[in-house]
Amino acid sequence: MRVKICGITSYEDAMTAIDAGADALGFVFYPPSPRFITPDAARAIIDRLPPFVEKVGLFVNEDADSVNRMAETGRITLAQIHFEAPETFFRSLAIPAIRVIRAKHPEDVKTHQDEYRLVDAFCEAYGGMGKRLALEWFDDVDCSKIILAGGLTPDNIGEALGYGFYGLDVSSGVEAEKGKKDKDKVRRFIRKAKA
Repeated sequence: MRVKICGITSYEDAMTAIDAGADALGFVFYPPSPRFITPDAARAIIDRLPPFVEKVGLFVNEDADSVNRMAETGRITLAQIHFEAPETFFRSLAIPAIRVIRAKHPEDVKTHQDEYRLVDAFCEAYGGMGKRLALEWFDDVDCSKIILAGGLTPDNIGEALGYGFYGLDVSSGVEAEKGKKDKDKVRRFIRKAKA
């Protein structure tokens, strides 16, 4: 089970996640978010990290040139795209990208089912709102290319483990406060996910 800890705003939180076994860290390049970080501030963290950790940039309503510029500045290795974009947009990106499916209905979880994607609960804001999807939406769905996000915590993660998700993405569920991780929650979440 792969785990991404999203909403990283400090080197301390990044290393807490990595030391606990996180496979990826998420950096939110969306100014309205309470977890917003600039590409320069993200790079100051990323330049100090050990190798073999995916550095994911979260982007909302940006054009491809802006994504490429911010990703290069921040030394991001994967773009997480939180908005509908044409195929030409994805072909114009200089780094790999993953789509985010903001699911409103059960059938939405099957969108782009031939590719790896992150599936989150729809909400008007973007990311880290703690809203959960109904897990029964994934009954009889091939979840091997789905990264589940939305409302996950160390206390409810066990409910998701039997579905065969490729990975789990957590932000608010492991925070002490918005933008600041709780070390114990991060460790418990990753331990349970990888048990």
